[in-house]
Amino acid sequence: MEEELLELPSDIPVWNRFLLSIYEAAAYYHIGEKKIRALIDRYPDAEFILYVGNKALIKRRQFEEFLDNASTI
Repeated sequence: MEEELLELPSDIPVWNRFLLSIYEAAAYYHIGEKKIRALIDRYPDAEFILYVGNKALIKRRQFEEFLDNASTI
């Protein structure tokens, strides 16, 4: 018996995604890509970063909490 693969919608809205690419995070939060890369370099062990190999992804909810608690970035 063949298992059916679960099909996920390919266009999940950004505000419903768990992980964002640097490009998506920059567009969503209106912060430059260079600034987000600088934050990743400055806080490499931050809760809002997930590394997939060498690629850094942004955990949306944790990044929002980080931004809520920051007075400047």
